[in-house]
Amino acid sequence: MQPVKLLFTGVYLNDFLTITALKRDLKLLAKIKVSIKIAILDLYDGQPNQGMRCLQDILVRFRDAHQIPLHFEIFEVRNKNQVPGTDFDIYLSSGGPGSPLESEGSAWEASYFNLINELEAINHTPGREDKKYVFFICHSFQLMCRHYRLGTVCSRKSTSFGIFPINKTSEGQLEPVLAGVEDPFYAVDSRDWQVIAPDEERFAALGASLLALEKERPNVELERCLMAIRFNKYFFGTQFHPEGDPYGMKDYLLHIEKKQQVINLHGAAKYTEMLAFLEEPEKLARTQMPGGQVKINYRFLFLGVNIQQNNLVRRVRTNNSLPQ
Repeated sequence: MQPVKLLFTGVYLNDFLTITALKRDLKLLAKIKVSIKIAILDLYDGQPNQGMRCLQDILVRFRDAHQIPLHFEIFEVRNKNQVPGTDFDIYLSSGGPGSPLESEGSAWEASYFNLINELEAINHTPGREDKKYVFFICHSFQLMCRHYRLGTVCSRKSTSFGIFPINKTSEGQLEPVLAGVEDPFYAVDSRDWQVIAPDEERFAALGASLLALEKERPNVELERCLMAIRFNKYFFGTQFHPEGDPYGMKDYLLHIEKKQQVINLHGAAKYTEMLAFLEEPEKLARTQMPGGQVKINYRFLFLGVNIQQNNLVRRVRTNNSLPQ
């Protein structure tokens, strides 16, 4: 199959359906009323946030832009112990507040990792075509690093909040989800915790790849934290917030209480710098906004949706019949 350039991201894909074939198969999927199902795992513990709005906005725009039959549901994991079943095709696990260590042993975390283990079991089962794709963001990313023992999860010396450059590793240069992203690229970072000191033996044992690191700080004698990891063929995670958009960030910063909070934590100069950066949305747009440049969540969604639709169509054709 020849590579196909997807104009909305500038991605080159091999071994996937071409856009033309995908659209033809969408007609079949529409006929049999099959929808791609996506579960959003909300880890914000009931606290106000921009992340959930951004994730839903991405899904709606992705569905509308590509006319894909797509359905999503939200599960409040931490405050209501809601966990989806394994009948979804793609799972998006959000960021959230608080320590990624103190929840160990909690009821909600037990339910969360039971789900992760079930999804892994499906992905490891030979012959199963309904593989499960999961994207882990910020707090979820830290939980997975702790779960897999990939590094040291610890609190930061100071809060990281703003839009910062992120550097790709040599493996990150080859990662399809990050293809086309400049090095460094810019993304929203909002956290009090981090993952440092990657365990190379654990990475090798799991077949995981470290894809990006915190910006270089030559004048600061602190270890750079891990910013993106491919945990395996189906699990991908980022410490930063690829769903963050400049509009939500600006709205957040302009609230009087948030403005004062940022100034108290980072100083008036840093606050002014953040607002100035948001006047150049094209920088952040390279990880968030569709069209022209890369959109990391769009790319992950397209890879997952493309494969799942391919599997659905293949199963229908193999059965040689359409459901009534």
